[in-house]
Amino acid sequence: MTDPHAPRWQGRRRAREGALQILYQVEVGQLGVGDASMLRAMVGAPDDTFDLDDASQAYADALARGALEQRADLDARLADAARNWRVERMAVVDRLVLRLALHELMAHPSTPPRVVIDEAIELARRYSGDQAARFVNGVLDGVFKKLRDEGAIVE
Repeated sequence: MTDPHAPRWQGRRRAREGALQILYQVEVGQLGVGDASMLRAMVGAPDDTFDLDDASQAYADALARGALEQRADLDARLADAARNWRVERMAVVDRLVLRLALHELMAHPSTPPRVVIDEAIELARRYSGDQAARFVNGVLDGVFKKLRDEGAIVE
């Protein structure tokens, strides 16, 4: 039996990956979000590039813009959850995955929190490795519990 939501969720998965690539280009390449968004599918090895449909591209752009616009608040929450780790000292990809996931948790309540966290773990694993995936899992779990206790998100 096929999942009727599979195309939507696959698009969201790709959108998150696209958003991470946009954020990376903004952070490392010092590009604006618009330029990074346009260049996203042209950067990298041919096997790693992919096109996004219009809805997925819009979601990727929204995630990237939101994570950038809310960076100060997101970093404060991440610093609180990642004791003994200053956000600016985290590996770039790990920091961006965390910002992206935390923004999605807080600003896009239509996606279940566990889906957001699982997707962030997979992004960290793919782009940064198994240790990064464990780190992202631990930090997001702490942030999620605090947000849930504050009533800021619902499970």
